[in-house]
Amino acid sequence: MSPRLQAAFDRLPEYLGWHVALSLSALALGLAISLPLAVAASRSPRLRWPVLALASLIQTIPSLALLALFYPLLLALSALSEAVLGHGFSALGFLPSLLALTLYSILPILRNGVAGITGVDPAVTQAADGVGMTSRQKLFKVELPLAAPVIMAGVRTAAVWTIGAATLSTPVGQTSLGNYIFAGLQTENWVFVLFGCAASAALALSADQLLGLVELGARRRSRLLAGGGLAGLVAGAALALAPLVGFGEPSAYVVGAKNFSEQYILAEMMADRLEATGARVSRKEDLGSAVAYRALAAGEIDVYVDYSGTLWSNVLRRTDNPGRKAVLKGLTDELARRDGVLVLGPLGFENAYAFAMRADRAAALHVRDLGDLARASQGLTLGTDIEFLSRPEWKAVDAAYGFRFRDKRVFQPTFMYRALASGDADVISAFSSDGRIAADNLVVLADPKGALPPYDAVILVSPKHAHDRRLLSALEPLVGAISVEAMRDANLSVDRDAGKVTPAEAARALEARIRR
Repeated sequence: MSPRLQAAFDRLPEYLGWHVALSLSALALGLAISLPLAVAASRSPRLRWPVLALASLIQTIPSLALLALFYPLLLALSALSEAVLGHGFSALGFLPSLLALTLYSILPILRNGVAGITGVDPAVTQAADGVGMTSRQKLFKVELPLAAPVIMAGVRTAAVWTIGAATLSTPVGQTSLGNYIFAGLQTENWVFVLFGCAASAALALSADQLLGLVELGARRRSRLLAGGGLAGLVAGAALALAPLVGFGEPSAYVVGAKNFSEQYILAEMMADRLEATGARVSRKEDLGSAVAYRALAAGEIDVYVDYSGTLWSNVLRRTDNPGRKAVLKGLTDELARRDGVLVLGPLGFENAYAFAMRADRAAALHVRDLGDLARASQGLTLGTDIEFLSRPEWKAVDAAYGFRFRDKRVFQPTFMYRALASGDADVISAFSSDGRIAADNLVVLADPKGALPPYDAVILVSPKHAHDRRLLSALEPLVGAISVEAMRDANLSVDRDAGKVTPAEAARALEARIRR
């Protein structure tokens, strides 16, 4: 078996277990909400339309957006609970994912429940009334049994939708089969991407077939078929959830990482150093950029690496650029004052937003800096990562230079570099510590007006560990220790070797390099 496939199988028990736990919980909660609503809506035509319309409206919200929206809402509720009751709750990971997926599961169960109950032959319900059944008896002894096959068809649809959408819970900190897909796309590990897709599809198909057996049993009034399907579901869920038993133990530290290679590598370095002290360490990877800092400030994660320009522009909402030293001092003082977050210090390199072009294309257009780019922009296509065009940095640099690009296209970072190589983009919003800049013979365009702030990589520590000597002693040696050349080489080894070099291996190599 190839090392990449073996690595995928090694992660399967944890990823599959959490995926099943999340999907099963969301489906059970969706069923508990949908069935009573279906009964009420089948009894009241006035209630039926608004309930079905609301459920349909929820279904139109993109899955990832709904998952992301629950996080700040729960974070605010947790803070309120802390203030009023003295106890908060975790707003990251399982809870926002559960609530979002529950909402997604409601529509098919609700719609089929209403259709099944209202579709019962009126002669049958009249006969039930004729023998003196109460409304409750008629519901449980006549209507629900007759509607069960239709309701089960809705449950099957909801199960497939929920299992598929659960792969999108990764950016809000919930481990799932989506970890394969998000990490694989970033590191060009197509084995991981295909493995995650195949595992999710196999899980959805298995659940659908077993629920289909329950549906068939309901149609044929066969307890054997229905019981066999339920037994298969219970046995499968038990096998998938068994590996999670050990994951209930609390970790001394939670190391966070955003969803790109450099973050994976640095998170592994910090986790290795903390584990070397004897501490139990867990990881929360593939966090969305907006989620990561909030999670740290709220104590959902304990340490992660962010970038001074991102914090300056997106957290502090500053649009000025007073220079590197002033930005670092301002961040250190303001984040501590406002959120109790410790800026442990810069690692020694920048991962700056920068505009990059192929060297031959830049030479042909006589483009050396962003001023030259602005003059040539009318005939060019800009390629960016998913979030750049909505960030304050883009607004600042666009205002400073007045770009008039022919087109702007958004890519996942891996495909952004591919688009530049293929000519689908003429210039991209690259990252200065990315090894692909040198490997692809790209040039980074100068910013003579200083529109983009500095982007020093800095270690951030949560308020509850800001004075933790074990953590600080383990991580302080990393401050100022990593050069941009070393980081580029580490990034390139992961990004261009298609999964042959894992982030953990790249982290160990980088650790060895800085110790020399």
